[in-house]
Amino acid sequence: MRPEIGMPHLNRRRVLRGVTASVGALAGSGLGSGAGLAQRSAAGTQAASTQASAAQALADPSAVVTPISVSARRLASFSRASSAKTFGRLEFLGGLVLTSQATHFGGFSGLVMEPDGRGFIAISDEGHWLSGQLTYDANGVSGMEKTVLGPIVATSGKSLWRKRDQDCEAVALLEGTLARGTLLLAFERNHRIGRFPVVDRKIGVPSGYLKMPSEAKRMASNRGLEAMTVMAGGPFKSAVIAISERFPGGANTHKGWLWINGEPREFTLTDKNGFEITDVASLGDGSLLILERRFRWTEGVHMQVRLVPAAEVRPGGVLNGELLLEAGMTAEIDNMEALAVHKGPSGETILTLMSDDNFNGFLQRTILLQFKLA
Repeated sequence: MRPEIGMPHLNRRRVLRGVTASVGALAGSGLGSGAGLAQRSAAGTQAASTQASAAQALADPSAVVTPISVSARRLASFSRASSAKTFGRLEFLGGLVLTSQATHFGGFSGLVMEPDGRGFIAISDEGHWLSGQLTYDANGVSGMEKTVLGPIVATSGKSLWRKRDQDCEAVALLEGTLARGTLLLAFERNHRIGRFPVVDRKIGVPSGYLKMPSEAKRMASNRGLEAMTVMAGGPFKSAVIAISERFPGGANTHKGWLWINGEPREFTLTDKNGFEITDVASLGDGSLLILERRFRWTEGVHMQVRLVPAAEVRPGGVLNGELLLEAGMTAEIDNMEALAVHKGPSGETILTLMSDDNFNGFLQRTILLQFKLA
């Protein structure tokens, strides 16, 4: 997503270049319940994926899935000012600065993890996906391996070449696993949520799209469906939920939707401190973790994470939640846009966050952070 921030004709990429150079230097450097979709058979998913591979190979020679090498540099701490590990209810487990020579590496705005916290798929807002495995050692997350980069494709099997079609902002697992299942991908500009088969962590041709809210046409092209997931528990388990980054006229609230029986049902999320929504993840009890970002010329880029209890999540509801973390340029952050959760070996909730570097590797970084929720 490339929102205009602060002044007209200045998009986020240009703004972050400036702020990273100046402030950075100062800082230290269901559809419904999902039941109908869940009835799709593994055979159908496999057939769709096979057709996707064939279409990619025949219809678009540029739609090539390629193994790539990703280098990782470990972050010694989250805070630039101290070695503190605990930040409110979040404990910092580790982080990485990721780099690659691959042309389409970067711009990551959505993330989905396998239950063991190793396998993952990240999507970029310029129409590509990255899959692989996280590696761990005694000091936490240590790197990436088995990394593969590929294009998000249209129903024709061809790569998405128009920016308005490429701008993928969120990804969630609807059914199955990343080895064989169905993903949902949310896009802004050309606002839509599509169903995509996934086999062996490779994304195929979309099989269909969810019904959009009638108000979707009012969303600004670059402030649309920024956050999306599938409810992991609670009364709306398996329902799709999506939140717009910033809905027109919503100075004090954000607008979101729950898909109930195929219909998007509206709710509102209160604004906290002028932050914009970048991603959402669901916990097993039906509560939500929400990742947010704020940019101001005077302070640079900030992020915050809040926890919304399951009791607040309902059509027509007003979601508020508890602020878990706010961090700015004195912390090891960048333009944090992606959030995923998994369970640790003792059942603890692990948050994985990833940044969108706007393909501006000279001034920005692709960062991966992990925290444990107390």
